[in-house]
Amino acid sequence: MASQLKIGVIGIDHGHIYDMLNGMLKAGGVFAAWATGPETPEHTRAEFQATYPHVPEKTEAEILEDKSIHLILCSGINSERAAVAITAMRHGKDVMVDKPGCVSLQQLADIRRTVAETGRIWSVCFSERFCVESNTLADRLIAEGRIGKVVQTVGLGPHRANPSARPAWFWERQKTGGILTDICAHQFDQFLHFTGSTEARIVSAFTGNVANPDRPDFQDFGEVLLEGNGGRGYHRVDWLTPSGLPVWGDGRMTILGTDGYIELRKYIDIAGQPGGDHVFLVNGGGVQRFDATGTGLPYFGHFASDIEARTETAMTQAHAFMATELALTAQAIAENGANK
Repeated sequence: MASQLKIGVIGIDHGHIYDMLNGMLKAGGVFAAWATGPETPEHTRAEFQATYPHVPEKTEAEILEDKSIHLILCSGINSERAAVAITAMRHGKDVMVDKPGCVSLQQLADIRRTVAETGRIWSVCFSERFCVESNTLADRLIAEGRIGKVVQTVGLGPHRANPSARPAWFWERQKTGGILTDICAHQFDQFLHFTGSTEARIVSAFTGNVANPDRPDFQDFGEVLLEGNGGRGYHRVDWLTPSGLPVWGDGRMTILGTDGYIELRKYIDIAGQPGGDHVFLVNGGGVQRFDATGTGLPYFGHFASDIEARTETAMTQAHAFMATELALTAQAIAENGANK
């Protein structure tokens, strides 16, 4: 099926849809149709249409009823992704959603139940891992034993708010799910992946508004401390990237092992080498720097194979659920004041 995997898109409100769709097209998929919601800005719709001019825009219902479409991609408004995914799975389709896959524990429970009842795949495209080649190289170095056993991750996920370009829903807590649910979802995914943890708990969590007093519902800073059965992690996310940085955020991940450590400077090496995907390895043999460009992004090809073979090589269903549950739980802990 992989060469004839027909794809429908429902929801294009976040730019991650381009990474998701282009990744699946490179994996052999065929883009069949797309739909978007009433809150999608006209310029967003026009840009998407211009990028894929030969693909028809249809209604959501038309896409769902098309039995030739096997996979639905969704990057709609955060709070609406769960409903799209559930409806798609009940129409016999597998689903890849942008992070966050949902914005409440009740939505997650509904998704779990739907997966169990339909046997469909619900995958979350954690783009800070799946769309970044430095992560692919880190996997290889860890598998080669270069840093021994992984014991901790420290993830930094700064973002630029860019207020003039944001739609109204971006500033609404109920629609985004909050900063830990939203952008820290990437960090929970990477923590579980690199430490190999299959169980984890939130030790402490915090959210705050430190630089946007005119938008009291908005969270621009968050941090989490967590522990799993494979290691510990600290992660910080924010919307405080200054305008002088030439990329949207200086995203980094440090992976500490018993015999060394790896640092990923994903998008920029400030005052260092140009470009992105910088990987630094430090162990008993010294210090090495790698350019991970060209290492590949295996998630999409694996996911296409999983749809055909009903396997879990791209990401296990349990991992998708756990990373999402950790993000939602951390958000709830931060907001109820227990750790403030």
